[in-house]
Amino acid sequence: MEIKDNTFSRQFETIVDQGLVSVEYSFQEKKIFLTKINVPESFEDEEFISNFLKNIMEIAIERKFKVVPILPKIVVFFKKNPIYKELLPPGIRL
Repeated sequence: MEIKDNTFSRQFETIVDQGLVSVEYSFQEKKIFLTKINVPESFEDEEFISNFLKNIMEIAIERKFKVVPILPKIVVFFKKNPIYKELLPPGIRL
C-alpha cells in the first residue's frame, strides 16, 4: 500500500480501484488528530481501512507523533489494536 502524506490538504491518501481513500488530520505540538475518513461511495472494505490505519500508525511511530483519535471509527480501531495504544497521549482513555 502506497500512502502519500498530502500536507497541503492535511490528509493521508491512497488510491484504490474506486478512487481516493483518505484520512484527514490536524497537527498540534507533536500530536496528530485523526479527524475524518473519506472513501469513495461504493467502497466498503473495512479490512482495507484497518490496514490503512495501521500504516498511518507506523508513520506516527516513525515521526514520534502521539495520535489523538477524534472519529469514533478510529477509536474502535484503537480498541481492536491495543498494540497502538502507546501512541495515545497521556490522559486519553478509550
